[in-house]
Amino acid sequence: MRAFVQDSYGSVDTLRLREVATPVPDDDQILVRVHAASLNARDWHAMRGDPLLARTTFGLRAPRDTIRGSDIAGRVEAVGRAVTRFAPGDEVFGDVRDTDGAFAEYVCLPQRAAQPKPPNLTFEEASTLPMAAGTAVRGLRDLAPVRAGHRVLINGASGGVGTFAVQVAKAYGAEVTAVCSARNAELVRSLGADHVIDYRASDFTQSTRKYDTVLDLVANRPLRAYRRIVEPGGTLLLSGGGTARPGRPYLVGPMGLVVAGQTVGRLARHQVVLLTTTLDPAMLESLRELTEEKKIAPVIDRTYEFEQVPEAMRYLVEEHARAKVVVRMVSPGRGE
Repeated sequence: MRAFVQDSYGSVDTLRLREVATPVPDDDQILVRVHAASLNARDWHAMRGDPLLARTTFGLRAPRDTIRGSDIAGRVEAVGRAVTRFAPGDEVFGDVRDTDGAFAEYVCLPQRAAQPKPPNLTFEEASTLPMAAGTAVRGLRDLAPVRAGHRVLINGASGGVGTFAVQVAKAYGAEVTAVCSARNAELVRSLGADHVIDYRASDFTQSTRKYDTVLDLVANRPLRAYRRIVEPGGTLLLSGGGTARPGRPYLVGPMGLVVAGQTVGRLARHQVVLLTTTLDPAMLESLRELTEEKKIAPVIDRTYEFEQVPEAMRYLVEEHARAKVVVRMVSPGRGE
């Protein structure tokens, strides 16, 4: 099969399209023909080995996992002998961050890491769910949690996680303030945002308005500034965030804000919570239900063909992509 392989840390130029062995499913795994894969900030962090401390996870000298990508949707081609939930031909979406990379024609993943594809979504739309929507739901449903009438501010509301977060907060009855650029104001309003702040025109952390939950997906303000706008008893949710920069990788990068937040959170009058995601079978099921009930819907900025994975990654890194960027692995003219 073909896959984009990365042997060393660096820019998108380190991604090479190669022929590699097609994986064979273990007893509890399914083999999926990938129809679509979505990109996440985690992918370019892993590609660059950035921040440097993350290399304890990604691999110290070179990427431990040589194929990037975490989220897929496709059709089951074969199943291991212990698989009971799926059969060849089933349409699924899943999380492959703990197994094979997504930017390949086939992947193997445990049956617990997959869910039936919602029938109201395309493969491209379903591939956006696991990490981005999962992060939004975990933060605003499980960790905050948001209730009807709560005031929620989302910094980075037009990004991959942010577009889902706006919808999740509204689904739970919150009044949502979205922070993004002016060019994305109409997008977040269309998703339900009640108020929009252009971060270029106004510093939202200087406002006298306070919020029950602040979800930060960008990490572009000091911790004390975020804490200023959180209600006593409220929750500050910190994600790694950060944007790409040229030159050498960060040593700690935006994760320094997260670490500081955890320390301060022990002394604060409000919760300061690190927002991380791991493979969670129950979350995948929740995402399927939320999309089938039309409480959340994926938003796709751009779609690239398989051979354009480097271009898709470059767009994600350099052009401040809004919503989700997706790679289509199987096109109508290419066959199944």
